[in-house]
Amino acid sequence: MVQEYQLNDNEKELLTFIGRHPNISLKELVNYTKYKRESSIVRKINQFREQNLLRGPTFVFDHGKLCKNPLHKLFCVFELREDYETVLEYLKLIEPLVWVYPVLSSHKELMSAGFLSSDDAEVKLLLQLLKESNVITDFTARVRCNLDVKETPDFFGDPVPSLDNLFNPCEYPDTSFGQYDTAWNECDIATLSYLQGGYTDIRLIEILKKERNLHNREWKYTQIKYSYEKMLKNRLIWKVYHIYPYQLDQCADFYLFLKTGDIELTHVILYNFARGARVYREYSFYDDWGLIGFISHPHFVLGLMHKLDQIEEITKKELYHLRSVPPGMHYAGEYSEFKYYDVETQKLEYPYRIFKERIKEKIENEME
Repeated sequence: MVQEYQLNDNEKELLTFIGRHPNISLKELVNYTKYKRESSIVRKINQFREQNLLRGPTFVFDHGKLCKNPLHKLFCVFELREDYETVLEYLKLIEPLVWVYPVLSSHKELMSAGFLSSDDAEVKLLLQLLKESNVITDFTARVRCNLDVKETPDFFGDPVPSLDNLFNPCEYPDTSFGQYDTAWNECDIATLSYLQGGYTDIRLIEILKKERNLHNREWKYTQIKYSYEKMLKNRLIWKVYHIYPYQLDQCADFYLFLKTGDIELTHVILYNFARGARVYREYSFYDDWGLIGFISHPHFVLGLMHKLDQIEEITKKELYHLRSVPPGMHYAGEYSEFKYYDVETQKLEYPYRIFKERIKEKIENEME
């Protein structure tokens, strides 16, 4: 049972407003909330961080604007033959590994992982190699070809929302990737590596220090700042807060894949599912499946699949309940997603042949 910190109405209003308006200044927050002083808001935000209600600000990025070649995100689920740590060591040999989660299951050992991909077929071939080598028993890999929509909780909303409004008419947002239209230099790419993804914020001065200490790069602070502002201006990145409906260690964290016979109907369901509730949600399309990620009150997930069984329009569904807290394991500190970005060609293409050789070498060493 959730032993929640009891937020008052002013705190609920502040959290809801920050989530919906991540770029708002402290001065503006004073005008739009009940708090009279900026110092009071700063104190409250720090308190929310300590209580694991808020993380960030962090940044997400638009794959379409980064390079001339297409990039995708892959969502993969693995049935494990080897133990979790062993499989993780193999997955890390595929360098653009972004996150990994253990998945709750009563009868199988499961884990999920996300990859950035410049060639989806090549990634699947590497995963097939792991299957044929008995590292994993099986896998599913689905490709995201558009942007995520992220929505923070309405703290005045229902923590266990009804599914009665799934088919309400709606205007589904445009989630198309942007188009490459800006040349990016080495400093831009280095800065992006630290800013995108993850769940904690990082200051520009920290990026400068890390680049000097880890990579011997003598950027100036003005260069880092210029790259940051350039990425914001050109909408390569934008700011988000991760705001949770309850203290994070007391929430359920799960992904729901669903499919209908009509792609437009799936759009409608994604838009309406738990909209306006006291849940954190993010949704997108992976191949012809809709995916919604939730962080919610544990009661929301109880009986959810049974409720969905009653909705005949939903023809297929899969629920993956994640075990790790905080959500995901972002490989901050390695920053390998953009290691192979070529500023001359403005392309990001991964050397899958090298990854394959590393996997084969590890398999052979394990057999000796």
